[in-house]
Amino acid sequence: METKTIDLLTPEKAAREPGLRVVAIGGGTGLSTLLKGLKRFVFSPAELLTAKADSPVIRDLCAVVTVSDDGGSSGRLRKELNMLPPGDIRNCIVALSEDEALLSKLFRHRFDKGSGLEGHSFGNLFLAALTSLTSDFSEAVRLSSEILLTRGHIYPATTSNIELEALMEDGTRVRGETKITASKGRIRELFLVPPNVEPMPQTLEAIAKADLITIGPGSLFTSLIPNLLVHGISAAIVESPATKVYICNLMTQANESLGLSAADHIRALNRHAQKPLFDYALINRTPVSDELKAKYASEGACQIVNDLDAVEALGVIPVLSDYLEEAGVARHNTSRVARDLMQLVADHPRRDRSS
Repeated sequence: METKTIDLLTPEKAAREPGLRVVAIGGGTGLSTLLKGLKRFVFSPAELLTAKADSPVIRDLCAVVTVSDDGGSSGRLRKELNMLPPGDIRNCIVALSEDEALLSKLFRHRFDKGSGLEGHSFGNLFLAALTSLTSDFSEAVRLSSEILLTRGHIYPATTSNIELEALMEDGTRVRGETKITASKGRIRELFLVPPNVEPMPQTLEAIAKADLITIGPGSLFTSLIPNLLVHGISAAIVESPATKVYICNLMTQANESLGLSAADHIRALNRHAQKPLFDYALINRTPVSDELKAKYASEGACQIVNDLDAVEALGVIPVLSDYLEEAGVARHNTSRVARDLMQLVADHPRRDRSS
């Protein structure tokens, strides 16, 4: 891992009790992929007792997850049962699960036939059943997390039933995440409908106490920005003494971020938060293979341009490393991202924090 302006390996570490409080904000596959890497650093209270004071370990990991999905299995359950979409939440529960074998496979299992069942995942149906029993989606998420022994807490960004609405560059408006993703135009601004929905109190508390807050990777307008539009979340992030890191996407995304550079992504997040958010940005420096480049080009997408001078002009320190992992698609090397995040916050705490 490299930065243009700092060396992460040499500064003296701040004295503090073992373990960091980490809040990861996002949605989609990006957040669940990040959580898989961070989970390896989560220590139980008993394990923390024997941890070295300067060990890069996590004492408390919280995921804040967008709940605006209106397609696929999640969209069907949302419409038929009037519940929040469970898909991104389910992926995070599986990612943080202690048992990555049978139970996790069960939660990911998707029915490929059966009237009414086809297309649904078991995990989505499980969350729907618990929501029906408890009449509380956030409680259903908590109970599911207990059953799968997750190494962290998972909070929906809001428990209100929301939709996304995008104002496009041509002045038209598009309502609904699926329609926004399918739109051909460039998005100028994103809104929640209804506006001013409230977050869970636990989310604001976790952000206030955090040592590290991450946003990304994930779809800019449908996974990341919706979290910032929930009333109070952006202000809580700005006011938190945590080190704040944007994990930059690897590739542009058709109909969401075509032509947007690394700095453009940060500008869009800052604009919707109405204040600068980040101290650092983790940015991949590895070029994609010609084969993968051609595959993405056929979809109108390409590797994100790393305009590092523009990133620095926003007051954000770029942290460069080889984060790309190819497996038919471009994915973040979650182990390397998690390791560098832990090193970054342990060696460069933004300011002294009391426990």
